Amino acid sequence: MRITNRLGLPQPIVDAATRDHEYTPKRYSVTQMLKGPREAILARRHSDEIEGDVADMAWTIFGSSMHLLLEQSQESATQLKENYITADMPNGYVLSGIFDLYDDATGTVTDYKSATVWKVICGEWDDYREQLLSYVWMLRQIGFDARRGEIVAILKDHSKAKARTERDYPDHPFYVIGWDFSDEELAEFGERIAAKFREIERCEALPDDDLPLCTPKERWAKPDQWAVMKQGNKKSSKNFDNEPDAIRYAAKLQEDSGRKCHVEHRPGKDQKCLEYCDCRPFCNYGRALEV
Repeated sequence: MRITNRLGLPQPIVDAATRDHEYTPKRYSVTQMLKGPREAILARRHSDEIEGDVADMAWTIFGSSMHLLLEQSQESATQLKENYITADMPNGYVLSGIFDLYDDATGTVTDYKSATVWKVICGEWDDYREQLLSYVWMLRQIGFDARRGEIVAILKDHSKAKARTERDYPDHPFYVIGWDFSDEELAEFGERIAAKFREIERCEALPDDDLPLCTPKERWAKPDQWAVMKQGNKKSSKNFDNEPDAIRYAAKLQEDSGRKCHVEHRPGKDQKCLEYCDCRPFCNYGRALEV
């Protein structure tokens, strides 16, 4: 990735945002395998053409700084930290990853993340859970009795005032969540990750335009919604995934409350393709969404 500095920020900040990385053929990281084949392959093929500005990387730098501080701690006799591990996959492919902390006494992999309060409120942990499942499975392949994954999230937008006044708001800027992984789930993951590598191998032979489109989940797709609004209110009374149900609810709400109500259509969008995906400039699908 080429790093630009449109705000003229100091060089140490630019250096902190700059990461020299060369892709190794047939070697994919855990985070790369969380993406769809289209995004993962386009990012590799066009890595020298992808551009990012340092002003948009504040939270990336924050996350890297947090990891550097935690690396300085002394692990116990049963712990390993910041270890690079690999697992052999079909046809000479390799899965690689770096976990933050593993404690063999409890079989727990811990990963430190910077996150938003919204992630906690919505319970959107599927991506982090899958990452931890990957690390636990990989540790199993090299002889460790790993069986649990844990996220320690630092909530970068936490508000003490909201924590005191809002019921569902997290109490502290640290939030811990974890999962126990069964032998059956780990075995299923092994089959699933092998199938993903076989799909990667197939897709690597395809030109850019023929790569399979990312799934709605991979695009962070938000579906259409129909919001029922009371006249004068800024927030909806209730949201629906179809218009007829919203219209019926609006009519009943208007009758019960005596206030005029209407239904507001809120179109869905593929958030990642439009805003967050590095390979978007090279993806015909991403460009089509912008038009």
